[in-house]
Amino acid sequence: MILDHIGVVVPVLERGIDQWEMLFGYRKNSDIVLNTRQKVRVVFLAKQNSLPIKLIEPSGPGSPVYLAARKGGGLHHLCFRCSSLENEISLLEKNGATLIVPPQPGEAFCNHRIAFLLTGNINFELIDTSEKQGWGANDLVESTHRDFKWTKHTG
Repeated sequence: MILDHIGVVVPVLERGIDQWEMLFGYRKNSDIVLNTRQKVRVVFLAKQNSLPIKLIEPSGPGSPVYLAARKGGGLHHLCFRCSSLENEISLLEKNGATLIVPPQPGEAFCNHRIAFLLTGNINFELIDTSEKQGWGANDLVESTHRDFKWTKHTG
């Protein structure tokens, strides 16, 4: 498994996009997608040599992230990409993870299946694709995972 992206809840996507652009230099890099199963709107942000960020906005009061968004939002999940959801879920469950959302199509991932698990206090998503709906810079995504390097901030 490799880390694919970090999911962050925001009260309003458009304000979240502006904030991440202004503060951290990320840019909107996908379509805004309504995920009807999870009851959220999501968008991916990208920055050269950095992991993508998925901003998550509740689409209504029935959304599982509604209360978090009302409190201002924050870290929601880490997403790992794997070669087989079934194999990875089985292995993770044997090691104490709890499946909280079984595999289902994920609109933000071109309807490839996604799953959510919980271990300790970490909520994580599993995907088995690198496709993202409306992703705008495939070169950036590849370099993010292949050439990722920690760099010291000097500014």
